[in-house]
Amino acid sequence: MTRSGSCERRPYQRIILKFSGEALVGPNEFGIDPAIVNRLARDIADVQQQPGVQLAVVIGGGNIWRGLTASTKGMDRTTGDYMGMLATVLNALALQDALEQLDVETRVQTAVDMHQIAEPFIRRRAIRHMEKGRVVILAAGTGNPYFTTDTAAALRAAELGVEVILMAKNGVDGVYSADPRTDPTAQRYDRLSYQEVLERNLRIMDASAVALCRDNDLPIIVFDVQQDGNIQRAARGEDVGTLICADNQPL
Repeated sequence: MTRSGSCERRPYQRIILKFSGEALVGPNEFGIDPAIVNRLARDIADVQQQPGVQLAVVIGGGNIWRGLTASTKGMDRTTGDYMGMLATVLNALALQDALEQLDVETRVQTAVDMHQIAEPFIRRRAIRHMEKGRVVILAAGTGNPYFTTDTAAALRAAELGVEVILMAKNGVDGVYSADPRTDPTAQRYDRLSYQEVLERNLRIMDASAVALCRDNDLPIIVFDVQQDGNIQRAARGEDVGTLICADNQPL
């Protein structure tokens, strides 16, 4: 499958869905809410059942552990980041279980080898799983400290030849000029270029991840995962959230 490079919304065939660990928390402040995981699994299953769609998921671990936060309190940053990678594996296994209860075939692949519970990330194997209609859940980030799961999503998207990254946010329905939860004058953008995101320091994802998407012409759609059906609508190319795309396209 080759990437078209188009900056127009359309139905996508090969997709990476990225969501943070906080999306699994629900009304709690910590951990995994089974009801939320089951709802996300149903939404993912609905996307997977669309004809021709191939789907991989990259999941964060901030609902369990944040290595950067721990490092500000004296923990070694590398140790904290490896602990964060393990947190993403816990989330991946929870999502895998929920999907398989819906009869959706899944494979968890990790960037850190742990053969007893998951496959190692192997690019060609991941693509083959996707071609066979399996949801591939990519855990443990890039396998390296100092890199977030945002960067992991951009890296895996480039490696797997996906057409779009669906960046699912927890309670935020797109990219804003400021935090809409604290600034009532914040403006929501329907469409941005990669360069505008970087120049305006719009912290919807890591700058390194945005730059990697720019260099590989990977569109990003930022939307609210808490709204039922938004994952399906974004995958179908409907007008959901904020589209971030190539600099040379009219905005």
